[in-house]
Amino acid sequence: MANHKSAEKRIRANEAKRVRNRYQAKTTRTQIKKLLGTEKKDEAQALLKEVSSLIDKLAKKNIIHWKKAANQKSKLTKRVNGLA
Repeated sequence: MANHKSAEKRIRANEAKRVRNRYQAKTTRTQIKKLLGTEKKDEAQALLKEVSSLIDKLAKKNIIHWKKAANQKSKLTKRVNGLA
């Protein structure tokens, strides 16, 4: 157990950040699944813009690696462009 006030504060701060990061990552994953389930191109393009923004935010905050973000965006863009 922590013996210093600063260590106890750090534990509380880390837990708050962990919960926030998990929420943002889960929200993004949900939006990605929603995008992958879409069959209409115009609707998918609108969702792609929103999902790309969410992925960029996760990468900027180092919640996910920037190369993973680039790969996800590329895969999703190819999927949307392939819709009829």
